[in-house]
Order: sequence, then structure tokens, then C-alpha cells
Amino acid sequence: MNSGFMEKQFRRFKKWNKLFLPLHKLRYYPPKFVLRDPVLEGVYQAITSGQQVAVIVINVSNLREFSQQLETNQLYEFKNDLKIGFKHVFDDSIYKNDLLVVHDYYSEGLTIFLRINDEKQSVVHIEKMLRVLMPQLEKWIFAKYPYFHHTFEIGYMFMERKQCTTQDALYLAQQQAVAMAEKRVQTRYIETLLEVRDIIQKREITLLAQPIIDLSNKRIKAWEFLTRGPKGTALENPLQLFSLARQSNLIYDLELLVLEKSFQMIERVKCVDDVFLNFTPITLGNKRFIPALEKLLDRHQNINPYKMIFEVTERDSIEGLTFFRDNIKQLRQKGFRIAVDDTGAGYSSLHTISEIMPDIIKIDRSVIQDIDTNRVKESMLKGLILIAKETGSLVVAEGIEKKEEAEVLKRNHVDLAQGYFYAKPGTLEKERVALL
Repeated sequence: MNSGFMEKQFRRFKKWNKLFLPLHKLRYYPPKFVLRDPVLEGVYQAITSGQQVAVIVINVSNLREFSQQLETNQLYEFKNDLKIGFKHVFDDSIYKNDLLVVHDYYSEGLTIFLRINDEKQSVVHIEKMLRVLMPQLEKWIFAKYPYFHHTFEIGYMFMERKQCTTQDALYLAQQQAVAMAEKRVQTRYIETLLEVRDIIQKREITLLAQPIIDLSNKRIKAWEFLTRGPKGTALENPLQLFSLARQSNLIYDLELLVLEKSFQMIERVKCVDDVFLNFTPITLGNKRFIPALEKLLDRHQNINPYKMIFEVTERDSIEGLTFFRDNIKQLRQKGFRIAVDDTGAGYSSLHTISEIMPDIIKIDRSVIQDIDTNRVKESMLKGLILIAKETGSLVVAEGIEKKEEAEVLKRNHVDLAQGYFYAKPGTLEKERVALL
């Protein structure tokens, strides 16, 4: 047989033989990473049970410099140690039950799939987790490689599965997380930065309203305004929009736009009820916030500060924010009230409440969910109500989804309640609210 033909067939076999290599050899074939079925099943189960799945990329930014000092097998060993190290610090942490998988299909670092139970805490949950775990990972790696200083770049994205497979949705989220980690020219980070900035400049956000009910008379007492991005896009999801805004340092600009849009909405519909607005400590602690607020009040003179409540999440640290306490003081002097959000959620403390002495305490839905069948949760509720009495705060219970939960709240003399049981976020119309 012709030797040229045989050589051609051998090359063809060698090329396709890559597809039949053992799974652990398939790290770089094809470019879109390959996931094992158990991983996909775990992600799918998390999504179908109402949980969020986040993709976190931890990139060793100076890996190329490091690689020049190591042989190929040593570099492979280092990458493996990095994966083992992260798994080690994760397993010893309070976050261990959140982990779906750690892998190194992305060649310059790690990609982690994380399960997050509560959509509302996702961004803060991830950032707090990274603040806890990354120093431990750096310490663990330094003990094995003390002769080299490692620097890490981190990005994360939440999986959005609509009209694509779980595999494709994970791939897209991973690629966005990579871009956020790299933050280099000619990456998707720049495109994302421009996209978020464009949304802010074009003012392409929409506000929805969810009622807050006075349990003593079953009347609407207030509304919480909630933000959505451009309709029909991935950034319509507030989770995606605000996580990208935080990572691209545009959270202050976005939340200031939310404040302006809120004032416009209140004036347009002539809302006379109280209004709750969510703000990060990053924004409330910004030196520019009070002057910007004063300019908005000058332009919208029908806004009554005594009807406005600024919510600050208890899971977002206020430490290191020089102007935060002074800004809170000035807000109160102007008539605004302060609420502490997410009270009672995991990974939090009572430090924020003791520092702020809020006018309102909002109890997280993780305490409220199934409280009618859980005596421990009802005891937690009673404890938080006692704290509220000590601080002179009203209590708002979030996340009520059924009548039995509402009855437990009323029995314990909770002031206000909010949740799908009454109405989903939507238009600011009292007629759509179920006051049962």
C-alpha cells in the first residue's frame, strides 16, 4: 500500500484519537470545557430547586512569570496544588456545603461552581466568602511555594439558563467570569464595562414595586422599589446587573440612578405611602452621596424625606467606610429613616444593628420560610423582635409565601410583612395586592 496514504491515515487517526483519551486528559479538548455528567446533574438540580449557580474564576495573574521558573511537570503539579489547596480551605470553612465542583479546565487558574440558596444575598455572599477564603489559600500556597509571590485576579458571574442547555449556560457564565477576572484590554471585561456604563448613561433601568403590609389592619403601609435592567437582556436580571456594576466599580453610579428614578416614579404616580430603597454601604458611605442627594431633592421638591427609608444590608460590611456613619447622621437630620436588611441571615452578626441603631429591622426570608412548622425559627423571630424593641425599631418580615407563615407573624406581633403571598414585584397599584 502507498506509504504516503498510510502516513495520511495515521495522522488522521492520531488527530481523532484525542477524542478517545481518558476524561482527565481532556482538559484542553475541545476549547469549550467538558464537564462530567454528575457535575451537570448537580447544577441542574440546584437550578430546578430554585437555587442560584455562580461561576467563580480565580486566575493566577503572574502565572506566566512563575512558569518560567518551573519545568512542565512542575507547573502541572503547581496547578494541581492550587486546586487541592482551594478544596482544602473550602472544606474547612462554613461554605463547604455550597461547593459543587472545583476544576482547572481554564489553564491559568481555577473555576469554581457554587450553589447559592438565597438569590438576594448572592453578590455579598460571594464577596464575603472570597474575603475569608483567599487569604487562607494564599497562605496554603505560600507554605508549599515560599520562593514565589502569587497574585490572584477574581471574577464571578451567575448562570442564566433560558433557551440553552445547562452546559452552554455554564460555558457562557464561565467566559464572562474569566473576562471579569482578567480585566485586560481586548477582553469581554471592557465590553461589559461599557455595557453597564451605557445602561447608566441611557438610564435603561425599570423600577418595580412590592407592597409592605401592616399586619394590624391588613393595609398597605409601604412599597419596596426593585430594579430591573434593559428588558429582554441578560442584565434585566438585577443579580447580573448589580454584580457587574460592583465588579466594574459602577455601583455608586447605578444606585444614584435608581434614587433619581425612584423620585420620578413617586412624583409621577403621586405615591403617598412610605418607600423602601436598597443601597449598598459602598454608596451610603460615599463622600459624594449627600451632595448628590441634596441636588436631587432640589429638583424634586415634592419628595418627602420622612416617607423614604434607605435599606442597608446587614451582610455587607460597613467597616472601613470613612463617611458612612456621618452620612447616616445627615440622612436622619434630613428626615430619612434607616433600615437594616436581611437580619437573621447566615454569615451575619448584630454589629450593624448596634452601629446604626436602625429605625426598621427587616427579617430575612431564611428565618420566615416554613416558620409555621419550625419552632427554632419562631424562637429566632422572638429573639429578633426583642432586639428590635431594645433599639426602638419597627419589624418587617420578608419572604412570606403562605397564609400559615403570615399567621405566625401576626401571633408574634410583627409590625409589617412583605412577600409573594401578598403580591409579586410589579406596578405600583394597590388593586393588585391580595389583602387576605
